[in-house]
Amino acid sequence: MEGRGEAEVEEEEEDEEEEEEEEEGVRITPQLLKASTGEFALESILLLKLRGRGIAHLGCLGDCANLEWLDLSGNAIAQLGPLAALKSLAVLNLSRNRVASLEPLGSCHNLQSLNVAGNLVSSLQQLRCLTGLRRLESLRLRDPLARLANPLCAAPAYRAALADMFPGLKAIDGERVSGRGSELYQLCRDLDSSLGRGGGGAGTGTEPPRAAQPWVEASFWEPQPPRRSSIMEEAYKQFGEVLQECRELSRRADDTIAQAERALSGRPDPNSFVF
Repeated sequence: MEGRGEAEVEEEEEDEEEEEEEEEGVRITPQLLKASTGEFALESILLLKLRGRGIAHLGCLGDCANLEWLDLSGNAIAQLGPLAALKSLAVLNLSRNRVASLEPLGSCHNLQSLNVAGNLVSSLQQLRCLTGLRRLESLRLRDPLARLANPLCAAPAYRAALADMFPGLKAIDGERVSGRGSELYQLCRDLDSSLGRGGGGAGTGTEPPRAAQPWVEASFWEPQPPRRSSIMEEAYKQFGEVLQECRELSRRADDTIAQAERALSGRPDPNSFVF
């Protein structure tokens, strides 16, 4: 009976240890990375998707020195320390985690797209560490479709503040703010603001009506001339040269055939000789 009691106690202790490990969350290990990617060397991993794995600790992730694309969404990550070593990282998805400090990402100088929707970023001050990322073009703090946001998103003008803080951004929360497609976005914003001002002025009569202005420049809808890359231009040039050579060879062949026909027609017919 005493033996059985000790065994039961040992089993309970093991169960408690397992529960503690589960509460602490999964840690990224070399074995986990190799099993997920099929790569034998961590330096060979370029793309890594670890979505919804219950990961809480990034562990050895910093050893993936050449990693370019990383998806860690839907986990329990709070600390990003190992990511500071990923100098080649260009795309990072950290949505639906527990991140409050983005400080380590300030060392990811190649970062172009960052998604931190559904985390704990509460102030613009927590984003200032990213202002040195010259290649950052897309920053997402809010995802309405997935119902993800950050405490910072409760501020009504946070997007305008982001645009001022990161003038190089082309997209904020998935909407274009500069570059191709941004004209329509800016048009909608201007239209909304003008309708808002118009409604207030109509009630008070304090603002005189203004003349209607075109939404876009006069040349906006004109088709743009097709662009040819230098590669295409060189290909067209080489094709023209080859075509010219073929025409010259065809002309020479025609001349040779004509000369041969004339030579054959000038020979006497051997059957015409009389012996």
